Amino acid sequence: MNKLEAMQIFVRVAELSSFTQAADSLGLPKASISVAVKQTEAWLGARLLHRTTRKVQMTQDGQAFYERCKDVLAEMDELQGMFQRGEETLSGRLRVDMPSGVARYQVLPRLDEFLQRHPRLELELSSTDRKVDIVREGFDCVLRVGELSDSSLVARPLGRFRQLNCASPAYLARYGAPAGLEDLARHRLVHYVSTLGARPAGWEWRDDSGSHWLAMSGSVIVNNADAYQAACLAGLGLIQAPESGVRHLLDRGELVEVLPEFRAAPMPVTLLYAHRRNLPRRARVFMDWLAEALAPHLL
Repeated sequence: MNKLEAMQIFVRVAELSSFTQAADSLGLPKASISVAVKQTEAWLGARLLHRTTRKVQMTQDGQAFYERCKDVLAEMDELQGMFQRGEETLSGRLRVDMPSGVARYQVLPRLDEFLQRHPRLELELSSTDRKVDIVREGFDCVLRVGELSDSSLVARPLGRFRQLNCASPAYLARYGAPAGLEDLARHRLVHYVSTLGARPAGWEWRDDSGSHWLAMSGSVIVNNADAYQAACLAGLGLIQAPESGVRHLLDRGELVEVLPEFRAAPMPVTLLYAHRRNLPRRARVFMDWLAEALAPHLL
């Protein structure tokens, strides 16, 4: 086994934190995976992985080697791509992450057109509302909605999602429709927090002077977009959500827009990726396609 193949195996083990899963994904015997990692450690003279019966985790040396391996493998992809510019020549694995609502309503319905263009690509699509660690978890790129806090990553702004205030017909039948901010004192808000236990921000609205927040009561606090929407549909309270994720429900009458003059500020939509000397061409092509697919939904 050559060193390039060994690096590919190590990267796979590191990202999956499992020899067994790496073997399954690569179609190789588990013994071959273990031998390749041991040979790589012997070649480097460093321990790359902590192994226990339950978990495989990178050492500090392993993390440094992993990041350099990603650069080397990306450079090899780029070198091969210099002489193979057809769309059908893109190959390899692409790991991306995005919010579950964006994946469900904007990306997955159109994803087949991308995969038809690039049949040799293997796409790993993570859709979660938590902030993944791009480098440690081995993502080529992530899509984030909202304000950013990652200063060490390359950011590619795509636009903004308009936000709407929504309620279910059942909720409005019970509590009535708010006519202004003063009416919110007798209404309930489904609270969204990224981490359970955090303090909910309340009702947000924006005017010429900036964004403002109003504390509101509510019986439910959730930490993911699916639960947020489901709680609103169940009549548990008002929500403030990107239009792209609720438009189909508004069109079917399952949700109703309220207080359109008191909307929250549009949410920034950004592609993020790690600083690397050579970003894989397959990642650049996917990001270009994703920007195109989302464009109709962005301000």
